[in-house]
Amino acid sequence: MTVEELKRKIRKLNSKAGQMKMDLHDLAEGLPTDYKKLMDVAAETYEIYRQLDEIKQHLEKLESST
Repeated sequence: MTVEELKRKIRKLNSKAGQMKMDLHDLAEGLPTDYKKLMDVAAETYEIYRQLDEIKQHLEKLESST
């Protein structure tokens, strides 16, 4: 991936990560209602932030090597 492609992917993931964070927050505020969804939403939120971190690290490496 190019630097520009990585930056686009980061913007997209940042948007999705922000939405997932809000969804998780809303779910937590409503506990104990829908507690069964908590682990799934938390896992999905974690995965998005993990991907975001990985891509940012990759971007840093690309930018520092040029």
